[in-house]
Amino acid sequence: MPEQTVTPGLKARVELTVTDADTAQAVGSGDVPVLGTPRVLALAEAATVAATARHLPPGTTTVGVRVELEHRAPTPVGRTVAAEARLDEVDGRRLVFTVTVDDGGETVAQGRVERVLLDRQRFVERACGAS
Repeated sequence: MPEQTVTPGLKARVELTVTDADTAQAVGSGDVPVLGTPRVLALAEAATVAATARHLPPGTTTVGVRVELEHRAPTPVGRTVAAEARLDEVDGRRLVFTVTVDDGGETVAQGRVERVLLDRQRFVERACGAS
């Protein structure tokens, strides 16, 4: 695998305007019409991917392996939330991010996401061959 070029301090921010399709009712994580936790998690992961996307060595990718997420406040349909990820730690192939999701005035969620740097083609071949 080529030498990695990702370093602590990389950041990215991604936004989502909550629609009916993003609610706990729609994603099956509850029965209320507010932003569902699985969508919060997906947004948080998208921010971590964006933080390293332009810095990965050719032929590599990252995959999520561990998440700690505290979903602290409800977000209604129509409101925009933003997830910001910051790469805090690089330990070999292991990347640890801090993620905060806010709605412009309140922290909606916060946590840590751990990803692993790996050879993209080998990973896909192994995953597809395992079925």
